[in-house]
Amino acid sequence: MLSTVRLYLLRAMYLVMAVGLALDIWPLMMTASQHVEHMRGVVWSILTGLSLVALLGLRYPVRMLPLLLFELTWKIIWVGVIGIPLWLQHRLTAGTAGSLRDCLVGVVLCLVVIPWGYVLASFVKAPSEPWRRAAAPVLPMGEAV
Repeated sequence: MLSTVRLYLLRAMYLVMAVGLALDIWPLMMTASQHVEHMRGVVWSILTGLSLVALLGLRYPVRMLPLLLFELTWKIIWVGVIGIPLWLQHRLTAGTAGSLRDCLVGVVLCLVVIPWGYVLASFVKAPSEPWRRAAAPVLPMGEAV
């Protein structure tokens, strides 16, 4: 069982995700036209959905842990594959420098807030769910269930 403090930290993280994306992305979605570049529209839509799903974390902070794992994962990938190489090549623009900063802050916050012992016990060490439902037992003729 997670402590009350840990649950509040998780809820705070979900709230930061929801509000931060609502302030940054929702206005873009509200004014988006059909002339928005394809992948930019996809990214905005994904982030809008992410912000709405993060609201579920306020009510179910433990059940929504995969959302924080997703958040951590994509930010680490962006930092490692895009952000750091641009920084090393001295090719950061104002936009990519801001994204690098934001992603690094997000990585640190996720690393601090995620209850790693719980994640290890629940997602790594716990037995997996069955791939299919177990078949009903075969009973000899005439026997009732």
